[in-house]
Amino acid sequence: MASPTSHSHRRPYRKREPALNLPLDQLTFIILKAREYDVKEADSDPEEGSNPIDDGQADVLAEDHDDRVGEELLAAINALNEDERIRLVALAWLGRGTYSKEEWKEAVETARGEHSRRAGAYLLGLPLLGDYLEEGLAMFDEGIVDDAEARDGLDDENQPPGVGRDKLSRQ
Repeated sequence: MASPTSHSHRRPYRKREPALNLPLDQLTFIILKAREYDVKEADSDPEEGSNPIDDGQADVLAEDHDDRVGEELLAAINALNEDERIRLVALAWLGRGTYSKEEWKEAVETARGEHSRRAGAYLLGLPLLGDYLEEGLAMFDEGIVDDAEARDGLDDENQPPGVGRDKLSRQ
């Protein structure tokens, strides 16, 4: 005679958290480049011949046909494999509010269906791409730190790490 089995030893069902599966170092680079790209504006006076110093160097923020930032951003996006590019599109949609983190799988599948061939061009066309990506990243409890000064070997006071003001004044 068979005895009933007890199911009391089963673990309670826990919904698996979605996985981002994007390299954070490359994602950080893309976010920072996207922010640089986002502040570019169309050249309102392409025939302008004034002195850049007189203009307060404002032309640096003007888009031109030889835009290095856009080229670097597109190259960084295209350096990702196809699955990573699709996830990047889905991450931007999360950050924009089109999908929630709970809808991650659906966002990835929709991105795969709509943007698998031209994900880079699509992403470059999104205004506020850097902000959307960072907001999406925050949903995965991840973030970036623009630590350009720390990478250059400087602390918050623009001093080499470990050297206080008093030590510099004695030198």
